[in-house]
Amino acid sequence: MSSSRLSKLLEFLESDPNDPFILYALATEYNAQNDKEKAYSFYLQLTDKHPDYVGTYYHLGKLYEKDNQKDQAISVYAKGMEVARTKRDMHAFSELQGAFNSASGLDYEDE
Repeated sequence: MSSSRLSKLLEFLESDPNDPFILYALATEYNAQNDKEKAYSFYLQLTDKHPDYVGTYYHLGKLYEKDNQKDQAISVYAKGMEVARTKRDMHAFSELQGAFNSASGLDYEDE
């Protein structure tokens, strides 16, 4: 099923190679398939070409965390918080802040 979804997304990309939603969907699909190299490629295209696409930052940060690159994840979350604040997307800001705090060891919840 996911290979047909991937095929369809790649078709969409051919017809509109600069659509941020298609790039995001491809990054997410590759991430779900554990193809980290391609997931990084599409997430990084988004941060480069569409830096105001807020959803990118949370998922790219999580991918960095999964890949044991905590400092890179923290940096991505911080950038995402800036973008979310600028766009006044406080829901995204809150999610990014939670991820930032967790990655930074600042979450104070009792275990």
